[in-house]
Amino acid sequence: MLLNQLIAADVPIVAPTDQIEYVNSLFFATKLQQIPVVENGHYMGLIDIKEVQSHEGDPEEMNPHFYEHFRPAISINAHPFEALRLLYMHDLSILPVVLEGQEYAGALTREGLTRYLIENVSIDVNGGIIVLEMDPRNYSLSQIARICESEQVLILGTHVKTNVLTEKLEVTIKTNSTDLAAVVQSLERFDYTVLDTYGDQKLETDIADRYKLLMNYIYM
Repeated sequence: MLLNQLIAADVPIVAPTDQIEYVNSLFFATKLQQIPVVENGHYMGLIDIKEVQSHEGDPEEMNPHFYEHFRPAISINAHPFEALRLLYMHDLSILPVVLEGQEYAGALTREGLTRYLIENVSIDVNGGIIVLEMDPRNYSLSQIARICESEQVLILGTHVKTNVLTEKLEVTIKTNSTDLAAVVQSLERFDYTVLDTYGDQKLETDIADRYKLLMNYIYM
């Protein structure tokens, strides 16, 4: 999916000449924590509500040092997962999207990217999660899939990351089944180390917990 399909229509922008009182009113109305500063169609930086609150009651225009030092943004050609990583790395409520030459294209919201994640990595589909650990040379998704399918378990999605301490791969598998005992035994017979499993009962108790779980594997 292209990021332009995820741009939120209701994220306001402010100009460098706008007065602090007006900017503060936008924060109050939108409940956002940051707002993009745009001048002549170009992204200038991101102003944070804390910066504005420290100058609350000041009728003067914004000073460039309020926002020029903080310019997180993502290219419109990037993948939504990269946008999600930047959003959480900088603890943002929105992430500006730019074209070439820092031309402002719009902004992504935390809620919009969360919705994309839930809809596209099968987190809202009933099933369980298996986390495997292995040496990189032993990683074979086709073999893992064959083992799961031999136990009538389908893989709905995977995520692979390297543990920087052990240099081993951690492979997170989302399945369509909550009964994982048989497939775990089969994986272990093929010398796969199963670090953890998460059944449907855990996943269904709270969607926020499910989201946080998967975010840990994507972000780390």
